[in-house]
Amino acid sequence: MTQQAKDCTCLSWRRSERIIKSSEITDQFKNIGFGSFKTEDKPQLIKDLFRCAMDYYTDFDQFNKTRRNSIALLGHPGSGKTHLLTAISNNLMQKKSVSVLYFPYVEGFNDLKDDFGKLEQKLERMKRVDVLFIDDLFKPVTKEIKGERVKVPRATEWQIEQTYAVINHRYLNYKPIMISSELTVDEMFDIDEALSSRIYEMCKDFTVVVKGDRKELNHRLED
Repeated sequence: MTQQAKDCTCLSWRRSERIIKSSEITDQFKNIGFGSFKTEDKPQLIKDLFRCAMDYYTDFDQFNKTRRNSIALLGHPGSGKTHLLTAISNNLMQKKSVSVLYFPYVEGFNDLKDDFGKLEQKLERMKRVDVLFIDDLFKPVTKEIKGERVKVPRATEWQIEQTYAVINHRYLNYKPIMISSELTVDEMFDIDEALSSRIYEMCKDFTVVVKGDRKELNHRLED
């Protein structure tokens, strides 16, 4: 290898390291890849989830600057949505030098609400990063309503307003998003149609909804 090639490789590695450091993906998840995702003896929906994520990463360069450049993995908790989107993120950062920002919906907005001084700066980063990964969008909380325990999406007017501002900016500027959520497309539309219709259009080519027997679909319930 020539000195010039070595210098180029070193610069590329340093750039990837800076991108990974600024992604806000925790150390625990920085080594997650596609190889550690189990599909053997799994239901077809789990295999579809894996294939959708792999196809998204493989074809990313082809659709990156188009309207339908995003991915949404929806449905059952524990089915591997966050694992696969993290695998995409790590591969984009390490192999393509694409910047990714990880934003856990509940914890992220709680932090911003506690420190409004960080709000504008964080929202600006969310708008401008190459790829925005929103984890557990509108994550439901269990409440008792009329004697029944039901799951209610977390979606305050303030959260919807901030999320819409970010998504709309990315929608207008052809910047990809990656979304995980326990909600289906219809359930997201019930929260806010203007916001959800943008997400739907952006993710239209790469959306999987995992619904069914939780004992089969939730990796955490395995023996």
